[in-house]
Amino acid sequence: MRKLLDQLYLSAAALAAVFMLGLLVMVLLSVFGRQFHFYVPGTDAYAGYLMAGSGFLALAHTLKHGEHIRVTLILASLKGAAKRRLTLFAIGASAALSALFTFYSVRLAWQSHTFNDISTSNDASPLWIPQLSMAIGALLFTVACLDEWWLHWKGESQAASSDIQHVE
Repeated sequence: MRKLLDQLYLSAAALAAVFMLGLLVMVLLSVFGRQFHFYVPGTDAYAGYLMAGSGFLALAHTLKHGEHIRVTLILASLKGAAKRRLTLFAIGASAALSALFTFYSVRLAWQSHTFNDISTSNDASPLWIPQLSMAIGALLFTVACLDEWWLHWKGESQAASSDIQHVE
């Protein structure tokens, strides 16, 4: 199961990188279009979709590698069981909030599909398509939070620590 989850997080991060390349293409297309007097409809909208998709799809991989911003002021002052309990609480709260966000993201994509909601920009794309990447990214983040909570509970956390090392 561990190998499957790690591969899932890595695949989502790879897809996020592809989305970032797509974002670069959209921005460059827009810039060159202005310079050479041609217009490709929807480049701004697609750039936004790709940026949101890349951000959400990278969340799980980022969490599992300890790269999320963490406020460790209180955590650094605690030791032993108190530190473990606070860490479990923080990860549990993150999992609960991300599960809530996942629910509403999936619901938004489903409603956009059901109501045939389309983009207001001139490309008129179905909105459920870019919203799907947000929903999938949120779902993977929720799974990663639950995975990290479980590992902390068992005392086997894999996430790299992003704590600041103090030099004396």
